[in-house]
Amino acid sequence: MAGVQARVASVRVLDAVLHRGRSLKAALAQALPALPDPRDRALVEAICFAVVRGRARYEAALAAWMPKPPGRRDGELRALLYAGLAQLDPLQMPAHAVLSACVDVARALGRAHQAGLVNALLRRAQREGVPAGDIEAQWPAWLRERLRTDWPEDIEAIFAASAQPAPLWLRVNRRHGTREAYAARLAEAGIACAIDAGNPDAIRLDAGVAVAALPGFSAGEVSVQDVAAQAVADALGPAPGARVLDACIAPGGKAAHLLERDPGLSLTGLDVDRQRLDRVRDTFARLGVGARAALRVADAADVDAWWDGEAFDAVLLDAPCSATGIVRRQPDVPLHRRAADIQALCATQARLLDAGWRVLRPGGVLLYTTCSILRDENAAQVDAFLARTPDAEAEALDARFGRTAGAGRQRLPGEGGGDGFYYARLRRRG
Repeated sequence: MAGVQARVASVRVLDAVLHRGRSLKAALAQALPALPDPRDRALVEAICFAVVRGRARYEAALAAWMPKPPGRRDGELRALLYAGLAQLDPLQMPAHAVLSACVDVARALGRAHQAGLVNALLRRAQREGVPAGDIEAQWPAWLRERLRTDWPEDIEAIFAASAQPAPLWLRVNRRHGTREAYAARLAEAGIACAIDAGNPDAIRLDAGVAVAALPGFSAGEVSVQDVAAQAVADALGPAPGARVLDACIAPGGKAAHLLERDPGLSLTGLDVDRQRLDRVRDTFARLGVGARAALRVADAADVDAWWDGEAFDAVLLDAPCSATGIVRRQPDVPLHRRAADIQALCATQARLLDAGWRVLRPGGVLLYTTCSILRDENAAQVDAFLARTPDAEAEALDARFGRTAGAGRQRLPGEGGGDGFYYARLRRRG
């Protein structure tokens, strides 16, 4: 068993996420560098993801077992109890070690007076098991109702898929060789994998692997990217050497995929955050692409501030969205999302669509994508755009991109092993 330090870090991350509104990704990014041992870092991630996925279940267990469960002022105690429950189930760690370590963590947090309570509750969980709970309770009521309205026949599958850890999808950089050759290298390294028949660059790993353990990762031979996101390159399909705009480029995986396929693309990438653009540059450098790409700190919706007047052949608009399609990867999304967010996001998406259309040449293609499963951000958003844009027409995408949803295609979480994702391909009439 890893040491107390990792479990203390887990509790502090969980307290920040569950009780103080921090995102799980940001809280982990701050906490993990302080842990030099990769085993400790892996333990922290495992505990935190398990707790956030099972938050409603653990909350119900404490409500059933305690006359007065810990309140917000006892956020660290609540986080510690959740972490202990997650280590017992679903992580299935040895119970005696979990109990001993959690008591030590209570003391390390200055809560020695509550160590007996921690021990007693975790012993009860060991004897009786953690109640199953209701996976729907992970989602706020308003969002459950919107999903139920949008997907009445699929709602149970959406909740079930979103509650499961996602597989690890790899994108093989075809500039270094075929994915079949890379799959053989994985097998030689003892890493089980499967080739995805529907995507020419995708390999699926059902067991998690640290990126540093992936053959050739540092040399740019492979990237981590969900299969649904990889499909963007096929959906956009720019002509060789085309002038392409990626309007919201960070973190850069989709643009890098386009450049791996065609290094001759003239690509411009925009993002409002300079630090995120720096990470895009790092990604391009690792993959050996984008030497000619122009990356600019700019708001794509403010066209007059950045556009030089030369129209683009293709525009990729991977729009800011609710991220409701990637809850299995970011399980804190339902915890932080508010109903007012959706209205604001839809307004931003509409501005970006209009701006992207303004810089697209006649005959060019705009691909609108989100990692949302809400119709207001997807089918309804594109229908409204088509209604107000006389020279726009939708082009059909095939079943590889999911089920028909308005003028585009929708993948729901878990379908084909991928994330929830929306695609709409729009042509500007010449």
